[in-house]
Amino acid sequence: MTDDIRQRKADHLDLCATEQVAFRAETTLLEQVRFVHQSLPELALDELDLSVELLGKVLRAPLVISAMTGGHERAQEINRTLAAVAQRRGYAFGLGSQRAMLLRPESVSTYRVRDVAPDMLLLGNIGVVQARDMSTADVARLVADVGADALCVHLNPAMELVQPEGDRDFRGCVATLARLVKELPVPVVAKETGNGLSRTALRQLRDVGVRYVDTSGAGGTSWVGVETLRAEGGQRELGEALWDWGVPTAASVVYAAEAGMTTIATGGVRTGHDVARAIALGAAVGGIARPVFMALAAGGEAGVEAFLDGVERELRAVMLLTGSRSVQDLCAAERRIGARLREWTE
Repeated sequence: MTDDIRQRKADHLDLCATEQVAFRAETTLLEQVRFVHQSLPELALDELDLSVELLGKVLRAPLVISAMTGGHERAQEINRTLAAVAQRRGYAFGLGSQRAMLLRPESVSTYRVRDVAPDMLLLGNIGVVQARDMSTADVARLVADVGADALCVHLNPAMELVQPEGDRDFRGCVATLARLVKELPVPVVAKETGNGLSRTALRQLRDVGVRYVDTSGAGGTSWVGVETLRAEGGQRELGEALWDWGVPTAASVVYAAEAGMTTIATGGVRTGHDVARAIALGAAVGGIARPVFMALAAGGEAGVEAFLDGVERELRAVMLLTGSRSVQDLCAAERRIGARLREWTE
């Protein structure tokens, strides 16, 4: 099992460095949000305020470098490099699933980034099925071992069904979230892994006390697709059938805002324009994962910085051209919603 997890982590890194794991036909529907241009914004670009508060910490810009990796030797340098970038830029940073730490305690070094990012908002990560079978004290130790400020508990039934070695029993997950919200010393973020959150799921989360979510909706990286490319036979056929399964990111953001959740919008968020659209729909911040990793793979740390410079530049431009002095103003910016997104949300 430990060798399987280590190899799976390596496979995920190799596959996610390419576009072959993107959704094929479905989109995030963020493109369905069209801002109304303001020709007289009465603003200067350098007076815009991009700062937001998330999970008790102030971010310089509404951005999270979202959960990617851990548990493999290559993950150590990736996590430390990206965490250092997040620290410098005032972003939040998410670790990949810490499940490997349960089976290979020596892999904890691949998740530890606090020495390079002492002040950054750091999100830990464990699967809800794994957490179900752990005591709260053991989950809390995973959080403490990496110095995380909050814990993402990821929900990934579609991915697991395709994964040859994946879980098949998802009973008790709602009760697990209720327990963790009540007993953990840090906030719990319910995080999907590429298939989005429905209104029903958000009601279930709200009812057990969850107040923070990460949408990771359909339209970005298909983790079903990632596992499909690792699978064979019937599992591969199942993955092909479910490759584009899920609730689009934009719809999930709307549902989460309706439920009163503080929302991290991930799943196909690639640009500053995407971040602005997500915020206009009700997200607190946008999270970007695979595009950051691809920038790292192609151009190293300098490539990541250049990519994120572009994201911020585009976000600032959208804010100015909508007359939004702050991120809070952007929430109220005049916009039009396309028919496909209205079908999901009305």
